[in-house]
Amino acid sequence: MTAATKKLTFADCLKYDDGTDTQYELVDGELIPISLGTGKHGGISKFLEQTFNHESAKMGRNWTAQKFAVGILSPRGGRWDTSRVPDVVVLPTEEWKALFNREAVIEFNQPFPILVVEVVSESTQTTDYRSKRSESAVLEIPEYWIIDPIPGVVTVCTLLEGFYDAIAFRGQERIISPIFSDLDVSAGRVLAGRN
Repeated sequence: MTAATKKLTFADCLKYDDGTDTQYELVDGELIPISLGTGKHGGISKFLEQTFNHESAKMGRNWTAQKFAVGILSPRGGRWDTSRVPDVVVLPTEEWKALFNREAVIEFNQPFPILVVEVVSESTQTTDYRSKRSESAVLEIPEYWIIDPIPGVVTVCTLLEGFYDAIAFRGQERIISPIFSDLDVSAGRVLAGRN
């Protein structure tokens, strides 16, 4: 006989403290530890954060990219709350500033990010390609990127009528992003995580 695990609400999650530095995502009321990821994972995320900030400035947009710093309250079919922490998000700077003095989680009554990036690891492959992608579409996030170092592919998903159209880029192919239309970076550079 197994003991039932107590389901948490989003409010419970915000107050949760197990005395460690472990970060969690809340998935259907259950706390799921977020692994730190490899150095390559962090390098890719940092490269994209810097690239998106540079492109935003070049375009004259008051946007900011943030890595591992913003949670998003996500819809789920069940009755329990879900909150995700993407690898990189791009959002208006004013929305980022609004999170300065409280838990940095975007809730349903707030504007959602312009772009979300997930860097795939073996343990998150199914979640990044399926669950998080579907949740981002429901939230009407205009672009959702999946960076998958395992097969060496960058997939840019663009929202169209409530669903994502996906285009995969490999090697020296230039990534096409409707949000960052002048972006001049190859899939290989992103996957290398450096200039």
